[in-house]
Amino acid sequence: MTAALAGWRYETPQATFSILPQGNGRWQVWCDDDALGSYHRPEAALDDLVGNHCFSNRKGLDTSVLGIPRDLSGWRTVVRRT
Repeated sequence: MTAALAGWRYETPQATFSILPQGNGRWQVWCDDDALGSYHRPEAALDDLVGNHCFSNRKGLDTSVLGIPRDLSGWRTVVRRT
């Protein structure tokens, strides 16, 4: 069994944010169960998330003030066992 990168996750007291592959070569950014947008690269998804340029989330959170790291190295790596 090997581990393969499946995305990134970052938890704040307000919500859990994820950047996960969509299966079509694009990346989806999530706030809990809310899809906030589809991107060509995970870094592009992160840039929009930390700048509060994504689609709105149900909680009404301004993602630019939550202290979300601007680099994916500050996020927890999500792996899938294959």
